[in-house]
Amino acid sequence: MTSETPTPSHDAAQTIAVVGATGQQGGATARALLASGAIVRGLTRNVDSDAAKALTAAGAEMVTADLDDLSSVTAAFAGASRVFAMTTMTGDAGVDGEVENGRAIADAAVAAGVSEVVYSSVGGAERSTGVPHFESKRRVEEYLDGLAISATFIRPVFFMENLLGSGVEGDEVVVRLPFPDGIPLQMVAVDDIGKVAAAVLLDSSSVEGSVEIAGDELTGTQIAEVFGRQAGLPGRYEALPIAALDGNSDMKIMFEWFTEPVAYQADREATRALDPEVMDTATWLATTNWNKA
Repeated sequence: MTSETPTPSHDAAQTIAVVGATGQQGGATARALLASGAIVRGLTRNVDSDAAKALTAAGAEMVTADLDDLSSVTAAFAGASRVFAMTTMTGDAGVDGEVENGRAIADAAVAAGVSEVVYSSVGGAERSTGVPHFESKRRVEEYLDGLAISATFIRPVFFMENLLGSGVEGDEVVVRLPFPDGIPLQMVAVDDIGKVAAAVLLDSSSVEGSVEIAGDELTGTQIAEVFGRQAGLPGRYEALPIAALDGNSDMKIMFEWFTEPVAYQADREATRALDPEVMDTATWLATTNWNKA
């Protein structure tokens, strides 16, 4: 069912609202919740998009909401018991816009009487990284902590999906990142973020406060070897110079932080407890439509 405003379900107290349900993390969370039999209300700007129609077909109630319109978000949360939320700095307003969107989600949840918000932040958000889009997510966390609402923070590490630009060059697979070889990088698949989020939404006692999650930890050469095995070719890692990234850009600051000892600090055991089938890089890559050529 699609609608401009929510239609009460037969068990509205158990409805879980998912912000950004047609995006990567929101979509993964919605699918995991639906697979568990949960009642899902997906928030999106366009209920007629292909992604929204696919979720409707899978059993979700899709409603129109815009994070720049607080009243629309509050209406979309009406009757929901829990909310999954994530924010991004990719909009025109950058990290400041991300913080404003996060505050709007929090205010709407309080206004609608939601009992709990599960917010997908980022690994290291609480450790003063100086990375702009990590700091903006921390500001959203702090805002939620200051409100009269229960909040749990899921902090994923580097997305495996960021590696899908790697490809075959001649008779080998080449993986390139602005990151020195020999330093392990913790990674997680987006689908596993969704499964962890769903587990927390369905059982708020499963995490106390926050959890940093990862499915694998590999060096650049090890990542290239995984891609090479998938293609049946040798894999080679090429570390690009961090200095080549733009000035004081968000990405440059992030990759510089990656080189610090123990940057990400995911709890792999806790991740697996929440998502017993959490994927390592090889398992994840085999599930993708990665174009080897």
